[in-house]
Amino acid sequence: MTQPFELPHFYMPYPARLNPHLDEARAHSTAWAREMGMLEGSGIWEQADLEAHDYGLLCAYTHPDCDGPALSLVTDWYVWVFFFDDHFLDMFKRTPDRAAGKAHLDRLPLFMPLDPATPVPEPENPVEAGLKDLWARTVPAMSVDWRRRFSVATEHLLNESMWELSNINEGRIANPVEYIEMRRKVGGAPWSAGLVEYATAEVPASVARTRPLRVLMETFSDAVHLRNDLFSYQREVEDEGENSNGVLVLEKFFGCTTQEAADTVNDILTSRLHQFEHTALTEVPAVALENGLAPDQVAAVAAYTKGLQDWQSGGHEWHMRSSRYMNKGARRTSPWQLPTGRGTSAADIGALLASAAQDRLRAYSHVPYQKVGPAILPEFHMPYRLELSPHLDRARRTLLTWTHEVGMLEEGVWDEDKLRAYDLALCSAGLDPDATPEALDLSAQWLAFGTYGDDYYPLVYGHRRDLAAARLTTARLSACMPVEGPPTIVPGDAMERSLIDLWARTTADMTPDQRRTLKAAVDTMTESWVWELSNQLQNRVPDPVDYLEMRRSTFGSDLTLSLCRMGHGPAVPPEVYRSGPVRSLENAAIDYACLLNDIFSYQKEIEYEGEMHNAILVVQTFFGVDYPTALGVVHDLTTQRMRQFEHVIAHELPVLYDDFALTEAGRAAMDGYVLDLQNWLAGILNWHSNVDRYRDEWLSTRAHGFLPDRTPALLVRPAG
Repeated sequence: MTQPFELPHFYMPYPARLNPHLDEARAHSTAWAREMGMLEGSGIWEQADLEAHDYGLLCAYTHPDCDGPALSLVTDWYVWVFFFDDHFLDMFKRTPDRAAGKAHLDRLPLFMPLDPATPVPEPENPVEAGLKDLWARTVPAMSVDWRRRFSVATEHLLNESMWELSNINEGRIANPVEYIEMRRKVGGAPWSAGLVEYATAEVPASVARTRPLRVLMETFSDAVHLRNDLFSYQREVEDEGENSNGVLVLEKFFGCTTQEAADTVNDILTSRLHQFEHTALTEVPAVALENGLAPDQVAAVAAYTKGLQDWQSGGHEWHMRSSRYMNKGARRTSPWQLPTGRGTSAADIGALLASAAQDRLRAYSHVPYQKVGPAILPEFHMPYRLELSPHLDRARRTLLTWTHEVGMLEEGVWDEDKLRAYDLALCSAGLDPDATPEALDLSAQWLAFGTYGDDYYPLVYGHRRDLAAARLTTARLSACMPVEGPPTIVPGDAMERSLIDLWARTTADMTPDQRRTLKAAVDTMTESWVWELSNQLQNRVPDPVDYLEMRRSTFGSDLTLSLCRMGHGPAVPPEVYRSGPVRSLENAAIDYACLLNDIFSYQKEIEYEGEMHNAILVVQTFFGVDYPTALGVVHDLTTQRMRQFEHVIAHELPVLYDDFALTEAGRAAMDGYVLDLQNWLAGILNWHSNVDRYRDEWLSTRAHGFLPDRTPALLVRPAG
């Protein structure tokens, strides 16, 4: 069969190594699969299928240093997960039988209790039998924290198969942002990262959920999945009718050839590996210091990081050898392993270094403050009608008084003219048109806090190149939001005074759990400002995937959603908010708003602020295209995200309501939440379209910078 495209030159500088216990793992996994009922008689595999796929070889390459029993257990896990995938395809995707698929998936979490002593049901098929056996053999060696994280990753891997099944039923091709996000879950790499911990060392719970460790796992995941998409395109798209493949997604999204799409997927794959290396070498050591890890804990994080790296190179080698994938014409050795032929090695190594260096330098070569002219504003797709609160004028007056009281207009960053040009009360009036006067005031003041902090960090700490002071500020802001009792610090500046005031008024009637959720949302936003500042100090333009993930945080999206959700009471179960369709709905809305902001703020950020966190610049830098072309990509993405938002409301939420058997009150609460998001979207577009903050004529007279003769001094913060 002719291959649909030529496999690209992969970036893989680390040679694969083979575990010496390969034969033991092969023999054990074959006997185990037969014992679980996965081979003859299963209707899915024969022994010849298992031998051809050679999961023992996969695990021996991806876990080269563990002992024989550990390698055998890890191999059994991979046999199980690939059997699950083929079983689900045959039983539910080819049919397609959504109801039976959901019933099958609903039982599987019962076989993963956090306490191994908890009774589990009697298995009814090989998937359940295998999971029961594996869980019982694995969890005694791991902490409760790891069990919880791994069971969640496993549930995501299983449940998001329903997302793929729904897309097949509707014949829909996902957009690239949605695809990469959902692929992480359904593709299983976060699950694989959990097994890397089992085979190497468990990550300490104190840092397991920090951003650097999360980025390690996510960049690892993206690279694993995108590589798999390149090798499996022919089998998935041409044989199985699959539409969840990155090459196909880009082919359809950009309207390009299959070869061009494959090359672009490889570019993104390479960029994710660069991001993995950047995080491992710069951010992971810093987070270890910040959290005071002991030497053995630092060693555990290092072993885990190396384990993820080994998985990348080993997984690549296995893809080139397995009969499961398209690998004709792939380079069969790392460029560091000398091939035959005089001069061939030098040519390959030179090409690899030149390509890698060019890709890396492009992210650091941006020249700030370039003249770009007025931002080009396309026509935005907005299907929802704007409504404005009748209390808008009152909110404007109240906001002016409040910003003076907390000191925002006295520190040299803002003055009354800037506050008027930003007109944050107009934004609140569109976001929540039915709010009481008091609620609208509070909303506008939260927006002022977030916008002021977003302006303050790059202007004050970026200007001084003072990352340490920014980290101290972020830690103190977190201390302004106690879950129990009053704050224990004395406020030292406008951000701290405003946050203490907002926190007290917002959380007065909240439960401790609600306060924790809101605190985490604010912490996510303020910590993302430090991430932006770190990139600014390195003059590093982030890659598109990392940027879009972090943009949701820098925009304060978690904060907005937390406040929206809390207005709808307990009628909506928490698991509904955590479900794939609701997260897809929220992320579509957030991405639309964030990208809309980037389109409006392009001139303000690039020309006047020397900023590099803008989706248009990110696309320009990553793809090497000009402003109009990058604008076209970003604008198209806003349209796709709005269509995705509409799609979820029309097609996925009704199914979700049935799946969770929501009561009438629950359905009404969710419908109210959807209306809030629709108002949020319409209000944000209206605000951007009508304020002076992004207009060329205002920017030319009020270029972003300190107010004349009012540069903030470094604050001597009170103790406590």
